[in-house]
Amino acid sequence: MRTGLPLSVGDLALTRFAISPMWEVVTAFRALAADPVPVPHRRWAAQVRPRLAAAGLDRGWLAELIPPHGHLPDFLNPVPAERVTDLAAELAAVRATDSVLLRHDLACLRADREGGGPGGRGDGRLRLLEREPEQALRRISNEVEAFWQLALAPYWSRIRAVLEADVLQRARRAAERGSAGMLGELHGTVRWADGTLHLSERHCAVTRIATGAGLLLVPSVFAWPRLLTRTVAPDPPQLCYPALAAATVWEHRPRPRAEALAPVLGRTRTRLLAELDVPASTTELAARCGLTAPAVSQHLTALRTAGLVSSHRAGRCVLYARTAVADGWLDALP
Repeated sequence: MRTGLPLSVGDLALTRFAISPMWEVVTAFRALAADPVPVPHRRWAAQVRPRLAAAGLDRGWLAELIPPHGHLPDFLNPVPAERVTDLAAELAAVRATDSVLLRHDLACLRADREGGGPGGRGDGRLRLLEREPEQALRRISNEVEAFWQLALAPYWSRIRAVLEADVLQRARRAAERGSAGMLGELHGTVRWADGTLHLSERHCAVTRIATGAGLLLVPSVFAWPRLLTRTVAPDPPQLCYPALAAATVWEHRPRPRAEALAPVLGRTRTRLLAELDVPASTTELAARCGLTAPAVSQHLTALRTAGLVSSHRAGRCVLYARTAVADGWLDALP
């Protein structure tokens, strides 16, 4: 099925990019639910899946709302207000979902199940969402925050760097080749012709009927290999597309010269920074480095105070990750 989105001069003038945490939540959860997990994300999934299972997030609201295939609820992806929107702002929009949109999403989810599409373990949560939307949306929001802390926050500096680089490169291509050239390179199923953006994937449908002006382009690490769309009146249509170099997010990046920082930070703290190529808990770091957990905790506190490490609560434990500042330091080494 091929659909088309006419873009007037005014629409092109209002076309913009946005980085959306909620799009990453939705696409990341779908990637984890896939069998098998897409190849680029398997290293990340191996780290994250046990945490989600321990927290029960693999069988909660998100499992009910985000099946491996089929309809993705539009209310989970409100229009990002800024170029880089924070999760709190998007969750506020989710909690304020219009009842008409909610009913539409529920109908689509049920139609998928009745048509034989994969779904959750029953319809109880969907009925609660229909009967008591405010209470259910609060629970969904809380679960999204928990999923974010477990699966995405420790990796966000890496993910955001790839998304920012994609936007910069797309903007440069638009400047060099024009908007039409840039739009035609978003995805293999997208083609620009005669003032219309054509989409050829069966699951994608985007039209100008009953939508707002402009076009919102959202790069995603986890959307690969698919293009996803959202068309909800009166919002502008959204295209969520695979970011350039998305697969490089999970590549192991050895730091053979990290010891050059030892005279500044000390050998132990330098070793901890190098070990945090993968987010880890105090216990895991202690085992890897041959230190006691209290000693590791003390060093991590100092690194966090200096802005080199961030902490993210994951149930009963805390995961530590390098910040973009620390990555910049390490990348600048000879």
